[in-house]
Amino acid sequence: MHDWLMNLPFSDPESSCRVVEVSFKQGSRKEYYRNPTLQYFEKGEYVTVEGVSGFDVGEVSLTGELVRMQLKKRQIDEFSPEMKKILRKSTERDIESFEISKGREKEILARSRTIARSLNLQMKLSEVEIQADGKKGTFFYTADDRVDFREMIKIFASDFKIKVEMRQIGIRQEAAKLGGIGSCGRELCCSTWLNDFKSVNTTAARYQNLSINQTKLSGQCGRLKCCLNYELDTYLDALQQFPDYADTLDTAMGTAHLIKKDIFKNLMWYVLPNNTKHYPLTIDRVKEIKRLNKQGQRVDELQAVEIVSNKQKEAEPAFVELVGQISLKTLEKNDRRRRDQQRNNQRGQQGNAPQGRNQPNQGPNRSPQQGGQNQGGGQNQGQGPRRPQQNNPNAPRGPRGPQPNRPNRPVQPNNGPANRPNNGNNSRPENGPKPE
Repeated sequence: MHDWLMNLPFSDPESSCRVVEVSFKQGSRKEYYRNPTLQYFEKGEYVTVEGVSGFDVGEVSLTGELVRMQLKKRQIDEFSPEMKKILRKSTERDIESFEISKGREKEILARSRTIARSLNLQMKLSEVEIQADGKKGTFFYTADDRVDFREMIKIFASDFKIKVEMRQIGIRQEAAKLGGIGSCGRELCCSTWLNDFKSVNTTAARYQNLSINQTKLSGQCGRLKCCLNYELDTYLDALQQFPDYADTLDTAMGTAHLIKKDIFKNLMWYVLPNNTKHYPLTIDRVKEIKRLNKQGQRVDELQAVEIVSNKQKEAEPAFVELVGQISLKTLEKNDRRRRDQQRNNQRGQQGNAPQGRNQPNQGPNRSPQQGGQNQGGGQNQGQGPRRPQQNNPNAPRGPRGPQPNRPNRPVQPNNGPANRPNNGNNSRPENGPKPE
């Protein structure tokens, strides 16, 4: 709670509240202690207070006149003699002992859960709080039924060497101690400002026209959200203007059923059988139809109200968002085209790979396929890479660059004989006899 009276002077300082609110374990537990001295404690300071057969260290969370308002809210007597006192401002020795005790909490919590599981106790240990002097430990747990933990307390006392106190809490109190972020994006109400937990049921969601979805209506504790009660009174006051027993209306087109009440526009939405269209009606029109139905008359038309949006059409931005225009089919086509292109490039590289370069003429042992390649392509074996067969028109052809160690020459057509340079070999026509 924010101390908004902190910087305001008071005319009578003697009448100020002598009680200080102290929080423990980062605000998971708050207690009220009397300040018997005239020393003023500021918010955030560590103070040493009375404990169970020892002392404890806590943080000052609220002082001044607002503490008196909190006492009235919690129905605590300000001048009660049973209220514990603040001993002193925490010293370095107190804070050192406090940090040592807090460092043991995680280890004790893990060990205590193991012991409870070994004893087959139907309970869940949610938090352990060790006193600053290390003489007492409070174990907070949740359980559906009563649990006999007498044997477990004996094991705790012998293993941890502390005085054990078991305190049962509800699931909402457990969520308040653990804390977290709600679906609204803010810290949980139960861990910040909510003190009392009122019962919440699904009737509150129905009055507010919310869908009965257990996942959306439940909080982190697994129960219905406490915020369902915040606006419930406003909805109940607004729903008093709507007519009762108006769930159905008799018309010539059939029986219209009520599906929603809009308290902001004072409209009631109906739907006709075998029709998906929704008809918004005013409250006066619904009362008139109900009056005619009581007289045994059926209306021909519902006379629905035309809903006009008050939102102005926003100007389209200058840029074009291309991300939303890409469909899955377009992406699949691009992937298929890319794969085909890679496959064609691989085939072209295999076709241009050197085969039999600088090899001697093998004579009659060559296969007919090799002979056809030499005849059709006009390229002797041993002078460079062979050209792929021309019988397959769909076969890919790689780019033909300049051949090493010889001048470039134009490609001769295949439809007739062509004279070749000698180059040291016997020239012959394309379709002539093959020398042995």
